[in-house]
Amino acid sequence: MSARRTLARKAFSLAALVSLMVLGACSSGPARVKPAELPPPANKMSAQVIWSTQVGASASALAPFSFQGRLYLAGGAGTVAVVDAISGKDVWRLNLGTALATGPGSDGQVTAVVTQSHQLVAISDGREVWRAQLPSASYTAPLVAGRRVFVLTADRSVLAFDGQTGARLWTQSRPGEPLVLRQQGVLLAVGDTLVAGLSGRLVGLSPANGAPRWDVQVANSRGTNEVERLVDLVGPVSRVGNSVCARAYNSSVACVDADAGRVVWNKPAQGVVGVHGDAQLVLGAEADGRIVAWRRANGDKAWELDRLKYRELSAPLSLERLMVVGDDSGQVHLLSTTDGSELTRLPTDGSAVMAAPVLSGPALVVQTRNGGVFAWRPQP
Repeated sequence: MSARRTLARKAFSLAALVSLMVLGACSSGPARVKPAELPPPANKMSAQVIWSTQVGASASALAPFSFQGRLYLAGGAGTVAVVDAISGKDVWRLNLGTALATGPGSDGQVTAVVTQSHQLVAISDGREVWRAQLPSASYTAPLVAGRRVFVLTADRSVLAFDGQTGARLWTQSRPGEPLVLRQQGVLLAVGDTLVAGLSGRLVGLSPANGAPRWDVQVANSRGTNEVERLVDLVGPVSRVGNSVCARAYNSSVACVDADAGRVVWNKPAQGVVGVHGDAQLVLGAEADGRIVAWRRANGDKAWELDRLKYRELSAPLSLERLMVVGDDSGQVHLLSTTDGSELTRLPTDGSAVMAAPVLSGPALVVQTRNGGVFAWRPQP
């Protein structure tokens, strides 16, 4: 298996008493299957490069975050930056001087990241305003909402902090499987409910005090050893109204009604990155590079594409009739959501696109392993 799979996606954390020990999966194993050569781009649409910038390389998928026409960015060595989505110019940029474990979350006033030393750092207008020590590692970008900062940690705890002072407000913990993934989990707001992925469950919590509102099983532990029994939900998710669709690592994709707290459908799937979609389709890349489109209403398969197999695809972005996904060679594939056919293909700096692309204002944005951030304006 490739170094990216083994180090970035299949490193695990083992809970032992009150501490977490990170386990790196062995890099030995069968050689990676060489993908087929790609034909020349279809060029059925165009996309104009409007800007690019650099935030520093990272071995982890530090996803860009979009909010109100601005891009919130993080680099592995400690750079946090906010740039204007149209011009690409810095609104502010700060070097925290410590390696980062997550990308940023923000409400436009407070921006938060988590360091590799398990510190939650809050920034306002380019200045650090507080730090809080977390009880364990976190690999999921903080959620900043309602003047609070919410954090999902690797020991299956959800913590809430006061956005202005950093005071811890509450903690919701539950025992889970002994192994967790060292990659982005599930943490989002749906109306006035905080939704988190805890092991193989999707849980709705009160943001005021962490009290559970509903709890649904998305995937079950299975296998004969701890690695095979690993069960966890991976981000990003696809949310449309009260419908939240999420992937259980290498197990299934399911859609949940977040108002009623019930599973609408659950389908077997063998993927390791999150999903995205619209009101009609949920889109995901499987571990072997196949792209699958499920119908949001019932989970039936709408179409499947195998032309990008073995390219270690990122989680996708759905934009109405357009699907965007990056690969490990830095190519960004723009596909039709009707049938998966190629519309065009965009180059970056040649390093892997590890996190899902994002849309910020008119800009389609990706970030690469080497820290390059590229923005295009898609044109029909």
